[in-house]
Amino acid sequence: MPKSIAYEILMPLRARTRAIARFTMLEAWRNRFGLLLAAFIVAAVLASIFVRQQSITESTRSQIAFLAATLRAGAVFIVAITVIQGSVREAQDKVLELMLSLDLPRGNYLTGKFLGYACLGVASAMAVSLPLLVLTDFQSVLQWAYTLLLELWIVTAFAMLCITTFSQIALAAVVVSGFYVLARSITAIQLMSQSNLASSGTASDAARFLADGIALVLPRMDSFAQTGWLIDAAVSHATLTGATIQAAIYTGLLLAAAMFDLQRRNF
Repeated sequence: MPKSIAYEILMPLRARTRAIARFTMLEAWRNRFGLLLAAFIVAAVLASIFVRQQSITESTRSQIAFLAATLRAGAVFIVAITVIQGSVREAQDKVLELMLSLDLPRGNYLTGKFLGYACLGVASAMAVSLPLLVLTDFQSVLQWAYTLLLELWIVTAFAMLCITTFSQIALAAVVVSGFYVLARSITAIQLMSQSNLASSGTASDAARFLADGIALVLPRMDSFAQTGWLIDAAVSHATLTGATIQAAIYTGLLLAAAMFDLQRRNF
């Protein structure tokens, strides 16, 4: 195919993809995404101040640990609910059917939606990192925010897969929450199942086998945005590289699964 013809074909698709991403961000903003995130950050900061006042020793470390864990969980929850709610509203308002009735491949539609939500993830990671800059050094916060962003992108891709598959807010929210909690705690579950204190026998062996099997298909999100990085633990380049590779692999696989499910649906 001549380059001029390929350019004329691809450029309108890219423009439509960018338009969908821009529309996605505008829709989230109109639904008070920014206001909700700001209110949550203020509430988390106030709660961390209370925790600091109640701490007898190492009050700053206690405040950082509480604030980082709260901000991370809240950012994940807000982004996931925004993705799920926005997708359900589009389905109810027949916006999805209208978009797919146009001369637009479904892959471009899904890509545009993910890019829009990915930008919301960038804004969320930056916003929740601002209070931590007052309590610890910039490099630690930057590394923490970067891996939190990768974590948000994985959750965004999984939320898009769930809402494409289930089309129900409650069910999708429960599945996304379960996925995130399990991905965050799977390493601890493996350690408990392999502990010498665990009882021996068929049941313990089955539990150990099940934990190892689940760990093979889940991202190790406990290696993302660790609170210890903000207190006194140095972050190695290998850890950041591993988190980046994990995010790229799992985000790509989840989006591919969402694309497959979207392609097979009839509207």
